[in-house]
Amino acid sequence: MTIQLQEGVQLHVLPTTKYKTIRMMVRFRAPLDEKTVTKRTLLANLMETNSRDYPTQTELSAALADLYGANFGIGINKKGTQHWFSATMNITNGSYVSEPTLLEQAVTFLGKVLFAPNMTAGVFDEKTFQREKDNLRAYLESLSEDKQTYALLKLQELYFADEPTQQIPSFGTPELLAQETPATLGAYYQQMMAEDQVDILVIGDVTTEEVQKAFEKLPFTPRPRREETIFYDAPVRNIIREAAERQDTTQSKLDLAYTTDIYYGTPEYFALQVFNGLFGGFAHSKLFMNVREKESMAYYASSSADTFRGLLLVQTGIDGKNRNKVLHLIAQELEQIRLGKITDLEFEQTKAMLLNQYLLGEDSAPNTLEKAYLNDLLPHTQLTAAEWAGRLAAVTKQDVVKVAQEVHLQAIYFLEGKQDA
Repeated sequence: MTIQLQEGVQLHVLPTTKYKTIRMMVRFRAPLDEKTVTKRTLLANLMETNSRDYPTQTELSAALADLYGANFGIGINKKGTQHWFSATMNITNGSYVSEPTLLEQAVTFLGKVLFAPNMTAGVFDEKTFQREKDNLRAYLESLSEDKQTYALLKLQELYFADEPTQQIPSFGTPELLAQETPATLGAYYQQMMAEDQVDILVIGDVTTEEVQKAFEKLPFTPRPRREETIFYDAPVRNIIREAAERQDTTQSKLDLAYTTDIYYGTPEYFALQVFNGLFGGFAHSKLFMNVREKESMAYYASSSADTFRGLLLVQTGIDGKNRNKVLHLIAQELEQIRLGKITDLEFEQTKAMLLNQYLLGEDSAPNTLEKAYLNDLLPHTQLTAAEWAGRLAAVTKQDVVKVAQEVHLQAIYFLEGKQDA
């Protein structure tokens, strides 16, 4: 059930007896903007660490312990054209610990963290700010040492060369982080709290009335409700963009980006999922079985689909001297699917694994909340479990062939390391 607490602030309650815990999520949604991504990441780290009522991490942890070991965290995520700032909390169902007001106490804790951060006169506490800024800088700088992540980020920079907002990682950059001060971040916090779209989702053995009563006490203010799109539609180019660099690393990385023009909720969505599973999504896929296992040309080889940006990514770890051979093998495996060379076994195995993944997600409270959130953003995509399984079962080999024929290579990034002697 959905309740509007204020204009632009919605409460979604999902009563169920499936779980022994209650999960809550407060999500702030804003358009993706390269100028604010780093701010939101640093803000999440700061607000997760302490607050005015819990000025040290020890005191915040003690408060969670008093809530029967509640689990709390704040994170950020990029989805299509949107950036999400999410505070989540898991608590024991109060009936199991003879504490009928536990839900209300947990919401009060959330309110103290969200509405009373460790600030004075609109400026974040200097000591906390500097510590978390240093921690985030160290993390961002360490990404260049994780060559698999580094290569993927470089590939996306190449693919989205004409769209800076899509180029930037969901967690920001060291350059933008360097510009932040306790005052600039304090000002952005006020802006986020006043302008972001807010969705509160609660799942567990609860009643709509008790959840509404608890969250109505939080001082959210009205904000104009925005109906921005979540999908980024990348134009198809006739020229394949390529970039390469050499580093002193033992393993080379060859990553490819394709456009699919298939998005979450579209009729071709399920065929794309089957295609990706066959191409590189599972351990029985063509990239894994042939490029990695049969030809021994890759340490790893996989594909993944981003259905909010119409994008398919292929990641491989290889010996640098095999670059052209691996490129040829990847193209060859894609062509096999385009020609319909799919065995009944691999086709049905892929469908079975996709269905199993979905059913496992049905037993996950976090996954169920995320699905409910997308259902609210995109009501036309809402499906029951039976409908979802039916759509998957209806996918034919010809549907998969059609998807494969519409997948177009757009970018190739090669990180060359030390070659084997």
